Amino acid sequence: MENKFDISQFVDVLTEQQAICNLVNRYIKRRKLMKITQKQLSKKSGVSYGSIRRFETTGDISLMSLIKIASALECLEDFEHLFNKMPIKDLKEFFYDK
Repeated sequence: MENKFDISQFVDVLTEQQAICNLVNRYIKRRKLMKITQKQLSKKSGVSYGSIRRFETTGDISLMSLIKIASALECLEDFEHLFNKMPIKDLKEFFYDK
């Protein structure tokens, strides 16, 4: 008998869809805290109103538009944290070679 299990039952695994949903929720919260409407953000960022609405409802947006929005919401530097974590290739190295 073969044992099969889903590792996500034991480890918190972030899916692509969860990452998008979390990002959109953080963005909406920030926009509202700054008291900026979608139309105001469109003018401030140069991103079309339709693209902003689509991002808020579906999570779909181009990278350039997302960067423009981040700049308009004064959080462009957050992009500096992407891809900074080094991948773990060997658990022995991770736990014992520190």
